[in-house]
Amino acid sequence: MIFNRLRIPFAITQRYAIVAMLVLVIFSTSCSRFRRLERSEDWREKYQAGLDYYAKKDYYRTAILFEQILPIVRGLPEGEKVEFYLAYCQYYEKTYLLASNQFKTFFENYGRSSLAEEAYFMYAYSLYVAAPPENLDQRSSIEAMNAMQTYVNQYPTSKFADRANEVIAASQKKLEKKGFEGAKQYLKLKYYQAAVVSFENFQKSFPDSQYMEELTYLKVQAQYKLAQQSIISKQLERYTAAVEYYKELVDNYPKSEYLKEAERYYSYSLSELNKLKTKKS
Repeated sequence: MIFNRLRIPFAITQRYAIVAMLVLVIFSTSCSRFRRLERSEDWREKYQAGLDYYAKKDYYRTAILFEQILPIVRGLPEGEKVEFYLAYCQYYEKTYLLASNQFKTFFENYGRSSLAEEAYFMYAYSLYVAAPPENLDQRSSIEAMNAMQTYVNQYPTSKFADRANEVIAASQKKLEKKGFEGAKQYLKLKYYQAAVVSFENFQKSFPDSQYMEELTYLKVQAQYKLAQQSIISKQLERYTAAVEYYKELVDNYPKSEYLKEAERYYSYSLSELNKLKTKKS
């Protein structure tokens, strides 16, 4: 009985060893075949092998083989597929900026291809995916948004049009948030003049922003604090501006949750203006 109990785990272990050995043999054979393909001078063999690897979603090996033959097949019928698939390999390998550049190159080289429309979309989409969080440099988001807008204008009935519009909206939101948080940061650091200028610039750039109500209130606050720390010769003008910004908030958002707090700055500003006018007279 002891012998029978021991035979079962031994058999299982033996089976696992055989499977592992088979996997190792297959892997070694696959690697040997790929190394031979890399050294081959037959571009057609590499081309067909690259297509096979691509069908198996082995994008790493496809990219290596296609990069090797790209200078040879450029201008040939096979070149179109090589450049297009190479761009997708880079995309699937998550090297998005490389993919974006490759899709753009494809579009420029094969503008009349049936794949050109998809390539232009993927050029813009790869830029969008590559863009960092909103607290970092957003040049990639701006470029993606502009490229997507060009795409929508050029291919308004495309099957990718809805996704393109979603990318434009998402990029816009990201840029809005970065702009808003940047302006708020000036206020937090007590750079009040810079904060006011940033709030005004934001209003011009994003007139329909979801942050507009809060921003209009923060502009009142920043302007009041700017006036408060200003030299006497500039206080009249700056407190007057704070009053005007308060009126802007009331006119545009009569039921705003920020009205009560903004009213304090408004009252303080009126009080300071009265003092300044009394001194002048």
